[in-house]
Amino acid sequence: MEYKFSTNEIKKYAKDLRVGDRVLLSGKVYTSRDAAHKRIFNSLEKGEKIPYNIDGASIYYAGPTPTPKGLAIGSCGPTTSSRMDPYAPKMLDMGLYSMIGKGPRSKEVEEAINRNGAVYFCAVGGAGALASKCITDCKVIAYDDLGCESVKQLMFKDFPLIVAIDCNGGNLFNTGR
Repeated sequence: MEYKFSTNEIKKYAKDLRVGDRVLLSGKVYTSRDAAHKRIFNSLEKGEKIPYNIDGASIYYAGPTPTPKGLAIGSCGPTTSSRMDPYAPKMLDMGLYSMIGKGPRSKEVEEAINRNGAVYFCAVGGAGALASKCITDCKVIAYDDLGCESVKQLMFKDFPLIVAIDCNGGNLFNTGR
């Protein structure tokens, strides 16, 4: 199936999505990678506020290159998602709706996706320059000192994704092999 919806509609569509479905996603998405996840979890452990409201959020595991003059963002392809697996189950339990990256996830992440009615999307790796054409705005919202790994708020416009793990027990990395 093919879908076109915004990030604030993911929960509405999540139960209908199946592995292999193609989605054109629009709306607010946050970047967050290894170093940012570590800082977010340090803040959570201290009872401090984190950079964005996790309830209902979508995270793109990406570290965009510097923004060329006249563009919204530099090259912005997905990074390997499994590096965030130690953090993802808790974030899903806190209300994270979707994650975007590349590659398989751990059993714990898969179980948290199912438990929380969330979804894991894959973006095409190696096509960061092309993907950046579907990002209309980018602003750093936390951890500027991390450079490309800072937390950014992006605005997607018809960003092409594939459902890789759905909340109904489907896993493209198991069935697609």
